[in-house]
Amino acid sequence: MVFVVAHVRGGGEMGRLWYENGKLLDKKNTFTDFIAVARHLVDTGLTSQQQLVALGGSAGGLLMGAVANMAPDLFAGILAQVPFVDPLTTILDPSLPLTVTEWDEWGNPLNDSDVYAYVKSYSPYENVTAQKYPAILAMTSLNDTRVYYVEPAKWVAALRHAKTDGNSVLLKTQMHAGHGGISGRYERWKETAFQYGWLLATADSDRYGGGQGNDLDGAAPA
Repeated sequence: MVFVVAHVRGGGEMGRLWYENGKLLDKKNTFTDFIAVARHLVDTGLTSQQQLVALGGSAGGLLMGAVANMAPDLFAGILAQVPFVDPLTTILDPSLPLTVTEWDEWGNPLNDSDVYAYVKSYSPYENVTAQKYPAILAMTSLNDTRVYYVEPAKWVAALRHAKTDGNSVLLKTQMHAGHGGISGRYERWKETAFQYGWLLATADSDRYGGGQGNDLDGAAPA
């Protein structure tokens, strides 16, 4: 097992310039950087496309949705936690609690047609198409006020309608949680076990056949 953290542009861990080069009209650098890291892992033999699974949450969930559209054949599975997969709809609505403050990050599509077109061109929900997708597990929370549960729900529905393969696309909703996930130490451990169980089952599907995913029947495998 190899665990890799991709330091993509748009993150702040590599300095201010690294962050600036992955926001606004440079946001796609985040996605192409992540794909480049994934391809490097395959090309160097650290993993294979049949074993490679990706995980990201919130804005990182947007990343998961974008790479699922852009490079679906590169991953066996993708786990998107409270994913921001319909950014265009959200940042077009200034009545939502975080929209106006988020314009500095994504741009304001209400006042700038270039921003509108650019966000639409990478929005995971807007760009679901008829193609093969990896196995996907989307996690959401009913009481999430940052990324409403509607976003992953409609994304999953679009994927199920459009995809041309037999891989599973699952949606798991926490009915009593917010953006940070379920509270309580033991409940959080159970949730983590469920997610990691799905990741491992997907990577090991049919002993590295990859991609089918696992319904898990509501629980992580023993």
